[in-house]
Amino acid sequence: MVETRKRGRKPKAPASTSEAMDLEYANTTNAAQNAQNDGFIAVNNLVSTAAAENEVENQPPKRRGRGRQRKSGLGHTEHTEPYVAASPERRPYQNGGVVLEPPPHPVANWESAAARVVPAMDAVVKVFCVHTEPNYSLPWQRKRQYSSSSSGFIIGGKRVLTNAHSVEHYIQVKLKKRGSDTKYLATVLSIGTECDAAMLTVEDDEFWEGVSPVDFGDLPALQDAVTVVGYPIGGDTISVTSGVVSRIEILSYVHGSTELLGLQIDAAINSGNSGGPAFNDKRKCVGIAFQSLKHEDAENIGYVIPTPVIMHFIQDYEKNEAYTGFPVLGVEWQKMENPDLRLAMGMKLDQKGVLIRRIEPTAPESHLLKPSDIIVSFDGVKVANDGTVPFRHGERIGFSYLVSQKYTGDTASVKVLRDSKILYYDIKLATHKKLIPAHTSGKPPSYYIIAGFVFTSVTVPYLRSEYGKDYEFDAPVKLLDKHLHAMSQSTDEQLVVVSQVLVADINIGYEEIVNTQVIAFNGKPVKNLKNLAKMVDSCKDKYLRFDLEYQQIVVLQTKAAKAATLDILTTHCISSAMSDDLKS
Repeated sequence: MVETRKRGRKPKAPASTSEAMDLEYANTTNAAQNAQNDGFIAVNNLVSTAAAENEVENQPPKRRGRGRQRKSGLGHTEHTEPYVAASPERRPYQNGGVVLEPPPHPVANWESAAARVVPAMDAVVKVFCVHTEPNYSLPWQRKRQYSSSSSGFIIGGKRVLTNAHSVEHYIQVKLKKRGSDTKYLATVLSIGTECDAAMLTVEDDEFWEGVSPVDFGDLPALQDAVTVVGYPIGGDTISVTSGVVSRIEILSYVHGSTELLGLQIDAAINSGNSGGPAFNDKRKCVGIAFQSLKHEDAENIGYVIPTPVIMHFIQDYEKNEAYTGFPVLGVEWQKMENPDLRLAMGMKLDQKGVLIRRIEPTAPESHLLKPSDIIVSFDGVKVANDGTVPFRHGERIGFSYLVSQKYTGDTASVKVLRDSKILYYDIKLATHKKLIPAHTSGKPPSYYIIAGFVFTSVTVPYLRSEYGKDYEFDAPVKLLDKHLHAMSQSTDEQLVVVSQVLVADINIGYEEIVNTQVIAFNGKPVKNLKNLAKMVDSCKDKYLRFDLEYQQIVVLQTKAAKAATLDILTTHCISSAMSDDLKS
């Protein structure tokens, strides 16, 4: 988690308690704000250790639509700003209080691990970041800047690892070593959004003096001792919390909106711990702290990005000099646990696998695999009817783990059953573009304005800006349906909407059009925002006709619309009728 600081603003009220365990992209306040929150506040959420999200600032009144019916249970992603205080239990070493002399009573394994990891703490640094987020509701401007603090640690090659959400939308990043009074300016080398990891460096050679980089260890086993080191809320000195590995599975990464391998531990992970290393009892780093679960029925449940995911991020950068992401298979599949389903699909008693429901049209394998194919094995590893593969002794894991071990552009061997025949395909893996992207990779939102109509492309940050943290319930049903189920038919396809209408005489009668998809312009389908802007600017017809969803029609006189645009831009202090990325 990231500890954030907002100047001149009162702290927000804590999130209300609900019966559901919710996924939350958490934002936290500074120590002064924490004091006003009267200590511990229980929050029923899986808390991403994320940088402060100031979407509530500068945000227009929440527009509510007809979204999905609310339901209880794990799986609802929230974006709130709670302060989650540390539980008093199992924290004898927090805030630097390390036992230097043997205690009079027997020491537990995790306690001795914390004491042994002390020399490696010098490589742990505090990360200070100033952020400025795009204003998705008013895409021609940005939100007010804010500050946050988190943790990081030094690795080989004069580099520092931290979380992606710790430096998201950064303006300036500074690092401070343990025991130092100097903050050093840092350069962001790479940000891995999906795996919530970022790589930094410092040009000043003084920063690297007297510090040994952290070494990485193997993936730990269950009940192995781990020690999380970082700079959480409530002080500037280093903090140590300890526990054991309690679970290893495919985990939902709140910031990345992806599912990758993750470690569940019972050490406390609090705001500001983001990016801090998790050490084993051999002083080797086995993961990066990044999110935790807060629920009235759960205590001390934290999550760590494990070594395989970290090494994938580092090696991807070293191989390509940039982050290319984690490839996906590009198919939607269902389990084959029902015996009648297996018989109907021509499977023998000794055959197992999963059924392909749909294939991404933009995926490289779309011309090889077909719906109703049954994936029997991936890279020689047999896939069970529930979609799992053997992992370690006594453990199974989702077969997407095998895919995530690959790199973009790698080839994988897939064995499928089609019409009772076994077929083999070598598939080139790639990252696939979603119709409604989960992230914008730090780029400002695109927009185009004509006659007061503000056109933009829909992204998850845009939905969150328009409808708040509960956008999955409050956004219009058709937008949610496209968000959850639609597939891009081409790599440059976008979902273009009229986000709002800047009221003027020329658009009278159209003022209430909000977040409605644009289907066609003058009878031609709208492929993406740049395509729409080009068609409008080059239009020689007498009228501009926009066909919208729900059979709505907008008609404007071409000359009058283009003439009125300049006055509207001047009135609203907008420098350009389109974003820079559309001008090229």
